[in-house]
Amino acid sequence: MCLAIPGKILSLTDAEPLERMGRVSFGGIIKEVSLAYVPEAKLGDYVIVHVGFAISTLDEAEANRVFEYLHQMDELGELMIESKSSIKNSDRESPEKSDSTAESAESAEFSL
Repeated sequence: MCLAIPGKILSLTDAEPLERMGRVSFGGIIKEVSLAYVPEAKLGDYVIVHVGFAISTLDEAEANRVFEYLHQMDELGELMIESKSSIKNSDRESPEKSDSTAESAESAEFSL
């Protein structure tokens, strides 16, 4: 099942609109996210992220409600476990496989 998760923008790049990226915190897990679809998003805003792309903005109250629902469903714990296991698995791979493993782990982290 795919899921869009709210996150808070911690930093932004000053790139062209279609290349705009930001560091986004998802309850303590920080990821690089494309902000190309939300040109109105600014530092401190909350965005809904799906597969590594911010697809809309929302206010802090709504973001907190979604975090509470995810917490009740234990989805945030699963997010943290998945993120940690991706890191551990990539550390165990041989150097020849590290490039493809890193790419697949990055893809897996965003397909929530």
